[in-house]
Amino acid sequence: MSTTRKHTALPKAQILIEALPWLVRHNGKTVVIKFGGNAMIDEDLKAAFAQDVVFLHHAGLKPVVVHGGGPQISAALDQHGIVSEFKAGLRVTTEDAMDVVRMVLAGHVQRELVGLLNQHGPLAIGMTGEDAHTITATKHQPEIDGELVDIGRVGEITAIDTGAIEALLEDGRIPVISSIARSQDDGHVYNVNADTAAAALAAALGAETLMVLTDVEGLYEDWPNSDEVISRLTAKQLEKLLPELASGMVPKMEGCLHAVRNGVNTARVIDGRVQHSILLEIFTDEGIGTMVVPDEDDKKKGDAA
Repeated sequence: MSTTRKHTALPKAQILIEALPWLVRHNGKTVVIKFGGNAMIDEDLKAAFAQDVVFLHHAGLKPVVVHGGGPQISAALDQHGIVSEFKAGLRVTTEDAMDVVRMVLAGHVQRELVGLLNQHGPLAIGMTGEDAHTITATKHQPEIDGELVDIGRVGEITAIDTGAIEALLEDGRIPVISSIARSQDDGHVYNVNADTAAAALAAALGAETLMVLTDVEGLYEDWPNSDEVISRLTAKQLEKLLPELASGMVPKMEGCLHAVRNGVNTARVIDGRVQHSILLEIFTDEGIGTMVVPDEDDKKKGDAA
C-alpha cells in the first residue's frame, strides 16, 4: 500500500484554515486601525504594518487607517525652535506649532505611510480630517485643578462626515487619515488626538472593529505588580478601570469605550512592537492584546437599531 508523501508546506495550509472562520466573519466589514507608537518609527515594523493592512484589503475587509505623529511632531518642533509642552496629557498647540503639526502629519507621516501601502498596488489615498468635512471640531479646553485651561489649537470633535471615506472604500481604496480637523466655528484647523479621532470614525462608519496599536502588550491586570494582560473586558468593566489607568492609556481606552458604546462590535488595544500583530489579533485563535466588547444592553440597542 502506498503512503502519502509528507508535504513540508502542510503547516502553512493549517494556518490558512485556522484563519477561515475569521475571514468569513470579517468579509466586507470595515476595520479602523489607529497607527501609532514604535510601529511608526521602526522601519521593519512600518513595512510589516503596511503588509498587514494590504492583506486585510485583499482578504475582503475594508481597512481605514488613522494616524497621529507624536514623536515626529516633537522632533520637527525642536528643529523650528518651538518648545513641546503638554497639559492634561495633550500637546499645547500654538499657531506656529499648528503649522508644524499640519506639515508633519499631512506632509510627512501620511505621505510615508501611503507610499508603503502603495508598494503593493494603487491602493492608499491620503486625506486629513479637513477634507470633505470629514472631522469637524471646536476648541478644547481641559479642566486642570478646577479651571478651564487654554492649550491653543487642540480640538474636540463635534461632527464626523464619512462620505469621502465611504466613497474611497467603495472604490476599493485604503483611506489614510491624518488627525487634523476643520473648525466648526472660527475658521481655524485643529490638532485632535488620533486615538479619539479613530474611535469617532469607527463609530460613524459602523466599523466591525477598532484596533489601536500601542507600545505595550495590552491593558495590564495589576500594573506594575503584575504583567498579566487582560485579554477581554466589557464596557462597564473598562469604565470602572479608567480612573486608575496611566495617562497615556486613557485616550486609547476612552476611545475603545466610545467605539463599543456606539455600535462597534469590538475594540482592541494591541502591541504594535510585534510584527504582524494585526493579523495575529484578527485571524488566530489566540489573539494578542486586550479586547473590549459592548455590554449586553449596548448590544441589544445596536440590534434594535
